[in-house]
Amino acid sequence: MACCLMYRGDVVPKDVNAAVATIKTKRTIQFVDWWPTGFKCGINYHPPTVVPGGDLAKVQRAVCMISNSTSVAEVFSRIDHKFDLMYAKRAFVHWYEGKKVNSRGS
Repeated sequence: MACCLMYRGDVVPKDVNAAVATIKTKRTIQFVDWWPTGFKCGINYHPPTVVPGGDLAKVQRAVCMISNSTSVAEVFSRIDHKFDLMYAKRAFVHWYEGKKVNSRGS
């Protein structure tokens, strides 16, 4: 897994580095070997803005994390397998044929 942390507001690099070091030390998250740090961090010192009358509260700092993982491939593999089982029985295909929608492979 690789991870990008985008901080905004009242944040100092020392706190960001300490948080990343804690995550690396605990080793509860596995990162890819080919990415030397596992993290890409950015700081925008302007506080987060809110829309007047919106549902979000005004805060002094925020972080957005973007990460990826190959574990999602297992989820798609299970869904694909279940689809193949249902399609082999032609389950639910009549709904699509009735609407004149092409079925898989046609």
